[in-house]
Amino acid sequence: MFTGIITGVGQITDSQPLGDQPSHGRRLTLQAPAGYLEGVGLGDSIAINGACMTVTTFDVAASRFTIDVSAESLARTVGLAGTGHRVNLEQALRSHDRLGGHIVTGHVDGVGAVEVFEPVGESWLLRIRAPKALARFLAYKGSITVNGVSLTVNSVADADDGSTAFDINLIPHTIENTALGELRAGGNVNLEVDLIARYVERMLGAEGKLPVSA
Repeated sequence: MFTGIITGVGQITDSQPLGDQPSHGRRLTLQAPAGYLEGVGLGDSIAINGACMTVTTFDVAASRFTIDVSAESLARTVGLAGTGHRVNLEQALRSHDRLGGHIVTGHVDGVGAVEVFEPVGESWLLRIRAPKALARFLAYKGSITVNGVSLTVNSVADADDGSTAFDINLIPHTIENTALGELRAGGNVNLEVDLIARYVERMLGAEGKLPVSA
């Protein structure tokens, strides 16, 4: 479990296949900020650009660790296959931590397309088009996780094809302390919808109303 408050920015320095078949995943080596792995143990969870991954090896002194990413995860996320680019890191939430963002599972729900990323005053406007399957979970002033970062939706515009474009305002602090500043129009991002919205949608069901208890 995570909060969407990024605790470090790392870099994928190496990517090796775990086999020679399409069903095989990849082993990634990541360079973390100095001191980031202090207190981390083997098997701990770290979200990489919003995707929850398991630490398979680590070197505290070198601030370096590895994760194994399945073919399924690679197929359903972006930003985990290549090397050289920066990624957002968040260690798993502890029971006594502040919940500074919102409840984040680290399970990517879909991939969105960046349509606009441009400065507006001292901040930046980020417009993302979400696929039809995620559109119903997006609401004005609701929460959304973009590449692991907990953000607030500022506007929602539904399209005829069922997709939804939503706007986010990124303050300078977010740009400076996450890898979101490297986004560009035409790129893709990992999206995780609000957990509460997901459960509400399930409870409402096809009838569009809450079930009557026995």
